[in-house]
Amino acid sequence: MTDLTKPGETVERMPSPPTQDKKHRASLDGGCHCGAVRFRVSSAVRRIDDCNCSICTKKAFLHWIVAKSEFELLSGAGSLSDYRFGTGIAQHTFCSRCGVHPFYTPRSHPDGVSVNLRCVDGSEEPDFLSE
Repeated sequence: MTDLTKPGETVERMPSPPTQDKKHRASLDGGCHCGAVRFRVSSAVRRIDDCNCSICTKKAFLHWIVAKSEFELLSGAGSLSDYRFGTGIAQHTFCSRCGVHPFYTPRSHPDGVSVNLRCVDGSEEPDFLSE
């Protein structure tokens, strides 16, 4: 896109029209790589955290923390395993078939669910988080 303004000139931009992008939908589905584990979150994406602790860095986990009441496991309860370390409070859930970590119960929010935004359907699309 070419900027046609002259140096020092300002242009009043029109506000963007309302969108119905996936980020703002009332519910979003997701799951693991093999499809055994599927979930639904009934919440808009409000905040995303990129934790730099050792396990989150190695898993490339992008945290979208939601209330447990906003999270629904649709399938795959029997395919889930968990990993705990340190204090043992955080329950790092992963699919025992493909090894992907689609969500977990975080130590920082034990009454919530931290969904891996990278496991939400469509999150690989370049404009997924655009306004």
